[in-house]
Amino acid sequence: MIKFKAKSIDTKEQRWSYIYFWILCVSILINSNSVFAQKPNVLLICVDDLRPELKSFGATHIISPNIDGLAKQGVSFYKHFVNAPSCGPSRYTLLTGTYGPASNNALFMRAKKMQEKGAEVIRPSMPEWFKTHGYTTISVGKVSHHPGGRGGKDWDDNSIIEMPNAWDKHLLPVGDWQHPRGIMHGLAHGETRKKASEMDVFQSTEGDDSIYPDGLIAETALEQLREVAANKEKPFFLAVGIIKPHLPFGAPKSYYDLYEGVEFPSTKHPNKPVGITTWHKSGEFMNYNRWGKNPNTDVSFADEVRRHYAACVSFADAQVGKILAELKRTGADENTIVILWGDHGWHLGEHAVWGKHTLFEESLHSPLIIRVPNMKTKNATTNAVVETLDIFPTLCDLTGIETPKFTQGISLVKLLEDPNKNGHSAIAYHKNYKITTLRTATHRMILHENDFVELYDHTSEEKETKNLADAYPELVEALKKELKSKLESN
Repeated sequence: MIKFKAKSIDTKEQRWSYIYFWILCVSILINSNSVFAQKPNVLLICVDDLRPELKSFGATHIISPNIDGLAKQGVSFYKHFVNAPSCGPSRYTLLTGTYGPASNNALFMRAKKMQEKGAEVIRPSMPEWFKTHGYTTISVGKVSHHPGGRGGKDWDDNSIIEMPNAWDKHLLPVGDWQHPRGIMHGLAHGETRKKASEMDVFQSTEGDDSIYPDGLIAETALEQLREVAANKEKPFFLAVGIIKPHLPFGAPKSYYDLYEGVEFPSTKHPNKPVGITTWHKSGEFMNYNRWGKNPNTDVSFADEVRRHYAACVSFADAQVGKILAELKRTGADENTIVILWGDHGWHLGEHAVWGKHTLFEESLHSPLIIRVPNMKTKNATTNAVVETLDIFPTLCDLTGIETPKFTQGISLVKLLEDPNKNGHSAIAYHKNYKITTLRTATHRMILHENDFVELYDHTSEEKETKNLADAYPELVEALKKELKSKLESN
């Protein structure tokens, strides 16, 4: 304890100087405490099936002004890779900071273990971790695999929770779609998928944003943002999940009209690969009504598919814009970390695939943008290889919260400070780890269950069309050891 020696105060001026000094000290103490007590807020925006095909990521044909505006305020990760080419396991990794089952039910499987073994035995999720550190946690839309985070026939059973103990609120406005299952595969005015073959693979309908699910999701997000921003004593962790451009491709016609006369670049590497790969027949896409057309053989139909996908991207971008505008209007943007994350990529004809679920680049490559208040590095890009696994420890690092030891990623704060620094290899898994892949700054290796190897050189023109494994056995062995080491350590 510091002791002060009493001193006599002789004059009126000295007394007032003494009083002013202590008023100043108390004021500084109060202000400093309030600054350090209010940790940064977190706004996490998840966009489903979003390719890294945005103006801010180098695309010449996509209209995405709001996401591009966010990119100007932060750092865009040009080589961000997800850890699984499917919604469920990719979101599991995001929300737990660990690798998980290669299943869309991965989070429900975790919830079942919590019920059987006790919640205290299972490692906390990212929102639960922030909740225990004083944050108000809210989810709106599709953040976990099921929009609204519940199970049951129509995904609205309050007794089956996808992420127990994670959210103070887990919200989903159902509107005309009646239930969350309808929202996932919904089209305009509540048209819900009952049988894929009876639902059009794409559409554009006259009307405002609210005729599609994401319009209502954005409105609910704005309501929640206003509420949490008004609470100056408690930080918030608000996660918003935008569903489009998930299949089927549907958006208000005004967004499709944006692409009238826009020239789309040719599709790179459109041919079906030769040999053993993770290629598939695009079953999810092909099951929808396509009016008897096949985009692999019908160039004009392929162009239409790409334009409807682009319309969905612009529609999603508009919802992001509403959320960011409201964040700024409330003044909370001055103390809020914003992350925009795509849950995986999507093939639009590359390798003759229309969908995800491969271990090719197009399935695993998605956009990641991080914006931190008062960051010195703005409007920056990095080509460092990073992965979704890194987001949990990065947010802990940025907010000053202890990073749990069980997280398996690496904080990206050093890259936010200097985007020219090196990243690290990224791994992904498929079909319950029977097929795994390692992506480095220059190569992708895919290891099959029978030890067959695909090796692709990303510094070459051929990219992932020419398997070089037989030509570089030493490199293959080195990458196999690195992949094994990463999997075992994690």
